[in-house]
Amino acid sequence: MRISARADYAVRAALQLAASRDDAPLKTEAIADAQDIPHKFLEGILNDMRRGGLVLSRRGGNGGYRLARPADAISIADVIRVVDGPLVSVRGVRPPDLSYSGPAQSLLPLWIALRSNVREILEGVSLADVAAAELPAHVAALTDAPDAWVNP
Repeated sequence: MRISARADYAVRAALQLAASRDDAPLKTEAIADAQDIPHKFLEGILNDMRRGGLVLSRRGGNGGYRLARPADAISIADVIRVVDGPLVSVRGVRPPDLSYSGPAQSLLPLWIALRSNVREILEGVSLADVAAAELPAHVAALTDAPDAWVNP
């Protein structure tokens, strides 16, 4: 699985908003500078997040962006889906819409299992969890596997 730059930037921008201590909106420039995200690229991402109902925007001198819901009510999966679409697809097709024959038949349940595990992790972790550096125990435990940090 590959996390796109767009998804990475979107999650980082959402985390910057989640970490904002007051309810004042953050300007695009402030988010871009804090997270080292190209400003123009971030503008498009924030617009997608606004259209997807994850952030609210306000124009003007006191304008900017803020989360549309509490950070504990927005999962990492929510953010990725808004900017990149489905979490797991094969050639742009969702696994349940695929069919295989012959020795490749068992690929379908494999792709569905992969999709299920990705969803379980990304839907089970909120912006608040990551912003507070408190991953759910079952997710944090996965990082303890001996080969979790090793490139195969």
